[in-house]
Amino acid sequence: MRRILVILLVMGLVCGAAFAATPVTINMFQLKVEIKDALDAYAAKYSATHPGVTVKVETLGGGADFGGALKAKIQAGQVPDIFVIEGMGQYNVFKDYIADLSDQPWVKDTDLAFMVNGKVYGFPVSIEGYGLAYNADILKKAGVDPAGLTTRAAYEKAFALIDSKKKELGLDAVVSMAASVSGGMWWVAAQHNLACYWGGGLPFDDTSVIKKALKGQLDDARFLQYAKYVQLLFKYADRNILLNGSYDNQVASFAQGKTAFLHQGNWVDPNLKQLGVTFKMGYAPHAFLDTPEKGLYLFAPSWYCVNPKSPNAAQAKAFLASIAMTPEGQDYMVNQAGMIPAFKSVKLQPKGQLSQALMAANARGGNYGVFFGMLPDGAGQNVFAPIYDLFAQNPDNIEQFISDMKKAVATLPTM
Repeated sequence: MRRILVILLVMGLVCGAAFAATPVTINMFQLKVEIKDALDAYAAKYSATHPGVTVKVETLGGGADFGGALKAKIQAGQVPDIFVIEGMGQYNVFKDYIADLSDQPWVKDTDLAFMVNGKVYGFPVSIEGYGLAYNADILKKAGVDPAGLTTRAAYEKAFALIDSKKKELGLDAVVSMAASVSGGMWWVAAQHNLACYWGGGLPFDDTSVIKKALKGQLDDARFLQYAKYVQLLFKYADRNILLNGSYDNQVASFAQGKTAFLHQGNWVDPNLKQLGVTFKMGYAPHAFLDTPEKGLYLFAPSWYCVNPKSPNAAQAKAFLASIAMTPEGQDYMVNQAGMIPAFKSVKLQPKGQLSQALMAANARGGNYGVFFGMLPDGAGQNVFAPIYDLFAQNPDNIEQFISDMKKAVATLPTM
């Protein structure tokens, strides 16, 4: 009898206590709006198959102040059982509410867990990435070979050519990009595009540029090249989308064949599927330098953390483990949410063209790291985003953009 009890106890720990002794509700707070429906469905399925356990997911994203909302929940004594952080900046803010997950069964199956001093504190939501997405059919009609888009000069020539053929190609603009703070699209420019300056053209794990910025300094020569690339994107972007557009506006313009390029990552695959896109697409590099850049930007964009002070911490850990280590969880990640899993044992392949392009790039190597998570909490949204918004309104004033960014970087050491 004692042996049976021990076996049952071990099974309960491994399986995450499928039957809760008393009913519990796991509250999850996350920010990826594009996976909301898929995650809600998986949470409902998990709840239905684990008597006594209910998983409730709250999603706040699309440019909203997720970090501020999480702070408010903590101040109100409503700390979620599972929540998201996007890097060291947020870890430093919320570390008192983040459990050590080093003993979890999925840890050995990933290289992208969030770690501090050798301990694991975050479950990688997915592998994400981006370049400048392109409509292959439009580029072919325009006479542009995407394989040649490896320098800023190549982009200048290609954008000008496509722009000259907008009418015959049925385009509203060359690029679909949004940068509006008021529209909640600040992250496109102030996180993902700025990441090109931090890591573009460097070895994947080279953080020298952002570490210099954290000391208050810009690399003037490098930043000038980067600023010219931003100026180019803004010049050829759909003005209404750039200044006022939402996420849906930006993606829809590309999906409808109204722009040749889209400044978004592979997370748009489910949206493009919903919009009925059938044309061929791929990724070209964000090549802002004078020297060739051929890589894409790959990273774990965010991590799930567990509140160690919650009485439901064990059940919360079990729910996360189920995502990584069960057929149902892996199906959710790949087939339902359209994500690239960060776990090596997952054999399923994403169907989205942009996710497939990332996987091919990952296999080739020579890609670039994404380091905006190293910035102080709120730097992207509150410090850099208004500067990009202002530059979008007047792309000719590149000197002002450079000056503003230099002043902003100088404030980072004291944030």
